[in-house]
Amino acid sequence: MTLFVDTNVLLYAASADVQERDKTTRARQILTSEDVALSAQVLQEFYWVATRPHKLALSHLEAQAYIDVWKLFPVQPITVGVIEDALYLCQRRQLSYWDAAIIAAARHLGCEQVLTEDLNHGQYYEEVRVINPFAGA
Repeated sequence: MTLFVDTNVLLYAASADVQERDKTTRARQILTSEDVALSAQVLQEFYWVATRPHKLALSHLEAQAYIDVWKLFPVQPITVGVIEDALYLCQRRQLSYWDAAIIAAARHLGCEQVLTEDLNHGQYYEEVRVINPFAGA
């Protein structure tokens, strides 16, 4: 089963914050799996947050190095179909557009689970189940 990872998984994987050590370890474990997928949106969000001075404060080249590795996983591009599906989910499930776009991208890749701490753990959105991989970390 392919697992769709949200931006927070990537951010924890790149983090050097000792206070988040358990989440960093868990995120890195997840990303060693061959059954991981993500979207262009997730890579964009990672770059934006990771290079902010008060977040991870990575340089452009550091953030790009992470992205160069992660783009080897299946990456769902932003397509009209993903946008239409996200808009449907916004209306049907009362999600923000950005959260709906994550679920839509996962659906387009055939993923049954989205790993994120940003949505309700255990919640199903159509056939996609949200799992918080950091619950208890």
